[in-house]
Amino acid sequence: MPAEPASQLAPLVEPGRELTTAELERYARHLSLPGVGPAGQRRLAAARVLVVGAGGLGSPALLYLAAAGVGTVGIVDDDLVDTSNLQRQVIHGSSGVGLRKVDSARAAIAEVNPCVEVVEHAVRLDADNALDVLGGYDVVLDGADNFPTRYLVADAAEALGLPVVWGSVYRFTGQVAVFWGAPRYVVPDAAGSSPRGGAGGRGVTYRDVFPVPPPPGAAPDCATGGVLGAMCGTVGSVMATEAIKLVTGAGTTLFGRLAVYDALDLTWRQLTVRPDPTREPVTALLPGDDAYAAFCGLTPAAGGTPGGAAPAASGTGAPTADVDAREAAALLAAGAYLLDVREGWEAQVRPVPGATLVPSGTFLGGVPGGHDAAARAALDDLPTDRPVVVVCAAGARSARVADVARAAGVEARSVTGGVPALLAAVAPH
Repeated sequence: MPAEPASQLAPLVEPGRELTTAELERYARHLSLPGVGPAGQRRLAAARVLVVGAGGLGSPALLYLAAAGVGTVGIVDDDLVDTSNLQRQVIHGSSGVGLRKVDSARAAIAEVNPCVEVVEHAVRLDADNALDVLGGYDVVLDGADNFPTRYLVADAAEALGLPVVWGSVYRFTGQVAVFWGAPRYVVPDAAGSSPRGGAGGRGVTYRDVFPVPPPPGAAPDCATGGVLGAMCGTVGSVMATEAIKLVTGAGTTLFGRLAVYDALDLTWRQLTVRPDPTREPVTALLPGDDAYAAFCGLTPAAGGTPGGAAPAASGTGAPTADVDAREAAALLAAGAYLLDVREGWEAQVRPVPGATLVPSGTFLGGVPGGHDAAARAALDDLPTDRPVVVVCAAGARSARVADVARAAGVEARSVTGGVPALLAAVAPH
């Protein structure tokens, strides 16, 4: 579907102090740009931009925001730099492996532009801290790699009235959009009518486009499905560009549009997105520490779903047979069978002692009455006289295999957190 004409948004930030001679020299290529110029550069210097995730998308976005002269850049990430990150997370280098990502990113930004103030938020966003963290910024870039964080960021931003530049990548495709529940319009659209959503009306948000999360495991993460590293640079750079346009008021942003990138075909498509008039605006976050994980079907919600959220995305309402790493370690100590459903190369990089390796694809079609001989044979090889603990890189593939095995009469349990969590739990033994 072709995109409709977009409406221009007012600059997000007022111009700050006058630029110094050194800044005029540094940002000279911006100063001659229509829509930016000295006033726009002063807006950038006064802007406060938060980037959620210093990973594949956050890396290029942070580098270009810093190079552009954004005055204050916040980074939210509680993770450490891992060797497997280096293929796509270009803000980190080999010397940073083992460091906190916020520290590694801060050092890289200082090399790019020492004038930028970096604020580190080495925390995992949750319902208790999200409003406080986001509340100190003008715009949020959401490069999170999981659905609970995406919905949390979307709700917190809507409650605070902040715009969100959202991006996602998977394998060879990427998506970018600008979501804002309370946009500030400048001019009507090209047709002469009032802007979409109406001046002062509600704009489109993440929940309008994605009202419910996909079933657990239906959208594998990068560790499971893979991602083309160079494509993260493309999508992350577009996210930084949209943030700069929001701050300065230059051009028309992706507000009201969803851009879809296909790296293999080298094509961009734009889809028109609109607010759902039947959805109640978000004014508060879902209560409870695990509310957003429960909303996404990743943990059972005690006493039903929290805050009136949709039921767990599995559609059955029944709790999953997942076990945490400590429970899995206890089962293994008692004689449970350990099944590793990763690919061979993954097991070679990070082996799990004592595990039987059968890649998850072998079990496809292994439902009762199925016709896949390999799947049936793999299921027949699983013991039925003791529990089977199923593990993969992060827990998505193991959950699907455990579902298939249980349907075949096997007492299978998937390990939440995958191999890293299990190895940490069994180390004391």
